[in-house]
Amino acid sequence: MLLFLQMTAAPDGNHFPLAFTLVYVVGFVAAVTIGSIAWYNSKRPAGWENKERPDFVPKVDPEDK
Repeated sequence: MLLFLQMTAAPDGNHFPLAFTLVYVVGFVAAVTIGSIAWYNSKRPAGWENKERPDFVPKVDPEDK
């Protein structure tokens, strides 16, 4: 049993999966960006009615006419 465990271990020790970490980081950044755009384009909460939209947030027009 010990020999089997030694054979299945990675030869260069613990190797953290970089690809999975990058997927989580990119996903988190995308979720925060999309959420921020949606929040700024939604109806303003109480106290935020007269605030200006930041320059980096695009204006999204509703399709309801």
